[in-house]
Amino acid sequence: MIKIPPYLKKGDTIGITLPAGYMTKEKAQTCIDTLQQWGYEVLIGKTLGSKSKTYFSGTDEERLNEFQAMLDEPSVKAILCGRGGYGVGRIIDQLDFTSFKKNPKWIIGFSDITVLHAHINRNYKIATLHSPMAGAFNDGGFKNKYVQSLKNALQGIKANYSFKPHRLNHNGTVTAELVGGNLALLAHLIGTKSDVQTKGKILFLEDVGEQHYNVDRMLHQIKRSGKLDQLAGLIIGGFTDMQDTERPFGKKVYDLIYDLVKEYNYPICFGFPVSHDKENYALKEGVVHKLILTKQTCSLKEAE
Repeated sequence: MIKIPPYLKKGDTIGITLPAGYMTKEKAQTCIDTLQQWGYEVLIGKTLGSKSKTYFSGTDEERLNEFQAMLDEPSVKAILCGRGGYGVGRIIDQLDFTSFKKNPKWIIGFSDITVLHAHINRNYKIATLHSPMAGAFNDGGFKNKYVQSLKNALQGIKANYSFKPHRLNHNGTVTAELVGGNLALLAHLIGTKSDVQTKGKILFLEDVGEQHYNVDRMLHQIKRSGKLDQLAGLIIGGFTDMQDTERPFGKKVYDLIYDLVKEYNYPICFGFPVSHDKENYALKEGVVHKLILTKQTCSLKEAE
């Protein structure tokens, strides 16, 4: 049984930390301002705009200690990871979730934050929030429906998303727990303590900046591990900024994905708005959702 952290109310504190890649404070300022306008207090970690001279937002120890402190601090009701990139996998096994298990809070982010979502779902059965991060608020993004979906999720408003049918869909209706995230991270987590369990669940996948052959390779890894065999449903989100080799792979990304999943009888949708682009709805991982796919309409909504 999944435990759902308390939803936020005005005056609650959201901590912003960077457990992976570097980000300047300037790039997060609109996010900070918007969260305050939404009525929240914001605790800004030292990893945001740190003096790090490397790819990371601080040393492994600094990133670990700051995330741990926010996990343990009772006044912090949600932790928004400022950005993804790479780095959570270097610290995940050192994090102590003892306090978090007793007093769950929303862990927010996507991309490399997939490691946290998968680890928490597998080991602690606590819901997390796959959603836009700080950079999505910039250039007017705080006004769009995708960033606003984060606001709604934090308030406890049930998700109800409609999207366009796709020619490759397997139509049908299913109600099940939702898990997933970045394809590359989920493939890399196979065989670890963070390896996500998919049996009887709706799995969603997205990725960015990969070669077509690498998407094919990672999906074969996911498939060979058995993670597609007993799904309730499959959601294929955005595969953005894909690249091809000089000698073409021979298929576009959705078509190569379709070839790997077409044998399954459960509902499969392509083109759901979860991605590294602005089309990135907030999704409560671990929470039961209903996926409805028809020729005319498609929707994903939290189950009653």
